[in-house]
Amino acid sequence: MCGILAVLGCSDSSQAKRVRVLELSRRLKHRGPDWSGLHQYGDNYLAHQRLAIVDPASGDQPLFNEDKTVVVTVNGEIYNHEELRKQLPNHTFRTGSDCDVIAHLYEEHGENFVDMLDGIFSFALLDTRDNSFIVARDAIGVTSLYIGWGLDGSVWISSELKGLNDDCEHFESFPPGHLYSSKERAFRRWYNPPWFSEAIPSAPYDPLALRHAFEKAVVKRLMTDVPFGVLLSGGLDSSLVAAVTARYLAGTNAAKQWGTKLHSFCVGLEGAPDLKAAKEVADYIGTVHHEFHYTVQDGIDAIEDVIYHIETYDVTTIRASIPMFLMSRKIKSLGVKWVISGEGSDEIFGGYLYFHKAPNKDEFHQETCRKIKALHKYDCLRANKSTFAWGLEARVPFLDKDFIRVAMNIDPEYKMIKKEEGRIEKWVLRRAFDDEEHPYLPKHILYRQKEQFSDGVGYGWIDGLKAHAEKHVTDRMMLNAANIFPFNTPTTKEAYYYRMIFERFFPQNSARLSVPGGPSVACSTAKAVEWDAAWSNNLDPSGRAALGVHASAYGNQVKAVEPEKIIPKMEVSPLGVAI
Repeated sequence: MCGILAVLGCSDSSQAKRVRVLELSRRLKHRGPDWSGLHQYGDNYLAHQRLAIVDPASGDQPLFNEDKTVVVTVNGEIYNHEELRKQLPNHTFRTGSDCDVIAHLYEEHGENFVDMLDGIFSFALLDTRDNSFIVARDAIGVTSLYIGWGLDGSVWISSELKGLNDDCEHFESFPPGHLYSSKERAFRRWYNPPWFSEAIPSAPYDPLALRHAFEKAVVKRLMTDVPFGVLLSGGLDSSLVAAVTARYLAGTNAAKQWGTKLHSFCVGLEGAPDLKAAKEVADYIGTVHHEFHYTVQDGIDAIEDVIYHIETYDVTTIRASIPMFLMSRKIKSLGVKWVISGEGSDEIFGGYLYFHKAPNKDEFHQETCRKIKALHKYDCLRANKSTFAWGLEARVPFLDKDFIRVAMNIDPEYKMIKKEEGRIEKWVLRRAFDDEEHPYLPKHILYRQKEQFSDGVGYGWIDGLKAHAEKHVTDRMMLNAANIFPFNTPTTKEAYYYRMIFERFFPQNSARLSVPGGPSVACSTAKAVEWDAAWSNNLDPSGRAALGVHASAYGNQVKAVEPEKIIPKMEVSPLGVAI
């Protein structure tokens, strides 16, 4: 993984332009501190800042085909690169990098090879034989990518806004699952799964199939030549990631190089819910656990740095990014280069607490589809940029293409939350890993209520942020909010405070347009706010805004239901189907 920058067809091949591209590429150096590369062909420039994880000795970029007529700069991990190499017997590879297959696949298949890649990626590829180029981004948008256009007719590509915002007339987020072709001067979607149409699936729930798909997604991500670890908050998703990693690590090449002891990492305020749960999980699965504490003031001091790095003014993203940003710095200081994380599960399985109010299975499923489509603007952006601010990569097995296909093909009736039947949020995932003979996790962890990361690090965290914003944004300022910020007008002082900082770093109109907006409760889409009339008066992205659902909801403290009292004993058929 790394940072990429490409300037294509800029009508300027001067040394001054090359120096400018190098200057902009250095803005991405935090993403790839291990190597810097730049290839120029006429008025085309492909730059790269490398974080070396696979083949650190020889995998420097940009990468080429045999005669260097095809050049590519890539940010990504191609998990099936060994299989793809076998399909290219007549090609000679210059490096052992997993990304080295891309130029050769293009030679064989033209622009129609992207769906063959199993992994996360964003790349710009230049074919010098006809001066054409293509740009592509992974299916869900796990890697960050932006595209911009210059007045001189140039097309700009960058892993982050800061690589192109000062030099482009217009720029925007590059859509996930798409390819841009210079021959067509247009985008086209290369990722077309059945769920994308939001049609309601009907496949029966098979817990063992779901379990095996997830285990496969985790194991394939243990591709590495450098030390790694796992983010462990003590919630369901990160705990399952850690448990599966710990269970299968011994049989991987990673274990041969770095041993079978898995390191886990957690962050929180003193006494945070996540810290206690994470320690219990770590002891249960046997990881070497690292617990990092921070104070509200530590987080407040980091706000400006975080907004500069994550490039958004979205409130919930900033709230969650700050502790992740602070933790990533600590992790990197220990010599770890990448971590495996639990993002994506809540979107796939309807894990956010507002899904309790979904009126029927159709709306439940359509909301999960909307949430997955928007991940690149929220949790993927946070996980990618908060970690890469310190040259640390995050891998997310829940967003594996094959796993999403299996999970999103389940009849959503099985995902519906029905407390009277003992089915809490993400029941299908919990049930899939509820193994009495060989348990993955303690039962009460497996059935722990959903905590959004910004809540789980400590309930005082969000309250502290709101109090800080209150000191810097006056009532008079809020009266003029719609005039100062007509697009995505901030409705709270916290949102106003973040917006002021963002606009200072990224003043262009394209920058403010790149950030999503609209009403939300407990991380819902604007459409789902309609599920409960009371929510329109309580629009806050915190999970505690789900009044009557969260055990520690704002102004509505309720006693949590003990898991063993709501989980009925279930039998499983030989095929793994719950009966």
